[in-house]
Amino acid sequence: MVVLSSQPILDNSVTPRKFTTGIPVIDLSHQDAKTRVVAAAEEFGFFKVINHGIPIEFLENLEKEAMDFFNLPLPEKQKPGAGNPFGYGNKNIGANGDVGWVEYLLFTTTLIPGELFPGISTSLRELLADYTQIVKRMASEVLELMAEELGVPARDCFSKMINEENSDCLFRLNHYPPSPAMNLMGFGEHTDPQIISVCRSNNISGLQICLGDGGWLAVPPDPTSFFFNVGDSLQVLTNGRFKSVKHRVVAEGIESRISMIFFGGPAMNVVIKPVTALMADGEESFYKEFTWSEYKKSAYKTRLGENRLRFFEKLPAL
Repeated sequence: MVVLSSQPILDNSVTPRKFTTGIPVIDLSHQDAKTRVVAAAEEFGFFKVINHGIPIEFLENLEKEAMDFFNLPLPEKQKPGAGNPFGYGNKNIGANGDVGWVEYLLFTTTLIPGELFPGISTSLRELLADYTQIVKRMASEVLELMAEELGVPARDCFSKMINEENSDCLFRLNHYPPSPAMNLMGFGEHTDPQIISVCRSNNISGLQICLGDGGWLAVPPDPTSFFFNVGDSLQVLTNGRFKSVKHRVVAEGIESRISMIFFGGPAMNVVIKPVTALMADGEESFYKEFTWSEYKKSAYKTRLGENRLRFFEKLPAL
């Protein structure tokens, strides 16, 4: 088990509202999925996906292999390399002083299979390689439902950005060990800079999302489902119609929480700007144009909780 700071990060503000059934649920097998997914992206920037067709046995096998990895001695876990940014890391989140009660594996998904996730067991490497491809396909399907419902002529308007050969997609495997105190921040509040994020966790709570009124809502865990976050880039692509949701993880209780997140990002040279087909006559963009490379570099210079898009917002005319 990871040994983290002897000075836990305590925060009396982390107590959220109680679990609610208000989180949007998208049934991918239902004919109204595209309508519901757009409504959820507009109102919450967050939704739960069910009937996705991914076997639960596969997910449980990956979860078990992941826990086996995190139970290894520290020197063994460090074999994939220091998390700077890719490989194994613990406590430190990024390079700007953010810390949390978490250890993790972080990798890019664009390496060829033989190079993917070096330094870990063959069985875990193969499961992770399969998982990232399966989840990317599901993310693409959801992005195409969005485009179709929005009336964008090209159904792959969003999905093609995460499917290019040099797309900047990442995968993160998080382990939140049993917490020694209540209100222990596992991963501080933030938005995801990419287009879309897809999260799956074991049956341990901890994920919270920020609502429009600033309150925090605890998300009931469901290991049979996936949770989607709208990212900053998708907010810009829709000119603010979709909302990039701020979220965080609180480590609580005596059981470990495992989460696995796919981050769908575009190629470095892709220009991020509102899709023309979504702009009404005379509507102006709320954002300056930027490449994914420019935004990523800017985002990685900020602290987790900062509003990263503020540097790219257009100032109102005087």
